[in-house]
Amino acid sequence: MPTFNIRHLAVLSLSALLIAAGCGNNNNPSGNTAATNAAGNANTTAAETAAIPADKLDIKVSFYPIYEFTRQIAGDLADVELLVPAGVEPHDWEPTAQDMARITDADMLIYNGAGMESWTGQVVDGASGSKLIAVEASKGLEIMESAEGEEAGHDHEHAEEAHSADDHDHEHADEAHSADDHDHEHADEAQAANDHDHEHGHAHDHGGLDPHVWLAPSLAIQEVRTIEAALAAAAPAHAAAFKANADSYVTELEQLDKDFKDGLSNTKRKDFITQHAAFGYLAKEYGLTQVPIAGLSPEQEPSAAQMAEIVEFAKANNVKTIFFETLVSSSVAETIAHEIGAKTAVLNPLEGLTDEERSSNLDYIAIMRLNLEALKIALNNY
Repeated sequence: MPTFNIRHLAVLSLSALLIAAGCGNNNNPSGNTAATNAAGNANTTAAETAAIPADKLDIKVSFYPIYEFTRQIAGDLADVELLVPAGVEPHDWEPTAQDMARITDADMLIYNGAGMESWTGQVVDGASGSKLIAVEASKGLEIMESAEGEEAGHDHEHAEEAHSADDHDHEHADEAHSADDHDHEHADEAQAANDHDHEHGHAHDHGGLDPHVWLAPSLAIQEVRTIEAALAAAAPAHAAAFKANADSYVTELEQLDKDFKDGLSNTKRKDFITQHAAFGYLAKEYGLTQVPIAGLSPEQEPSAAQMAEIVEFAKANNVKTIFFETLVSSSVAETIAHEIGAKTAVLNPLEGLTDEERSSNLDYIAIMRLNLEALKIALNNY
């Protein structure tokens, strides 16, 4: 690639000038690859390598939870840059040409995968032949299927079987809803004209998969280990330090996982209503039932039928809390809460931090603990 050759010629020219001036050293200011790291530090301990800034990996990460996991593992041994800006919904973000160039020039791109970041395929294809190592943090996990635009009534049906004795009326409601299927199909066809815009302007298409694995601490641990392995392979000289950092962070995540298990095992109810269908993995791991107002895309507007079903379910099951999230409008949750006389509360999918959360020094573990407390209150409040 022309830019690659020009960049390295510039580095070589700079190195020659430094040597001529008597300032040459053994560090490579352009950012070393894994092979250079291993060769230059074969006899260096993990503690000593922490003091060698020229060995830092240049890592780009897609959105907040992956950034936090990577930052915890890498410590001072990498420059970790978050691509999606604070306060921006990652479903809506796509890289600019400048972002693409920065990613291609990096050592690593680490992303969640499972359909979360629709742009990564384009980036990886565009970086073919470069040094870039692409790492899918969710690789190897069992990914749940969940079609985009999923009807909330599907989850309502299962939740009402568990919590409502009014099965006959619910079946008739389902039959009445199914009578609208033909119209719903035509509505979907009308929406199809927007698909191109969604694909190119909004990363809303998850490909029929639910990518929100990071919201179950037990699965976040597995993502941390996947990232650790990738960093160790890219910079073998730092493998011991990466492992020590990952071990320390995993200990915290294991305690978080235990607290979720203990805190949610004996709640009075097991179902919760949320504006965004992001909590399927959390619900599955801790024996809960997620009842989403809409589908996987947080900005998806529910239909009138979905809204009516949610209200019916909430009234039948005496729901007192409707959850919303921080990066999108809470208007739908507030409308339903007002209709049934309930309150609203935040259940944070951690797809990005707000400015307020950042200024309060909140991080993944702190916000997940806030989620746990919010769930305990809602699930014990009749």
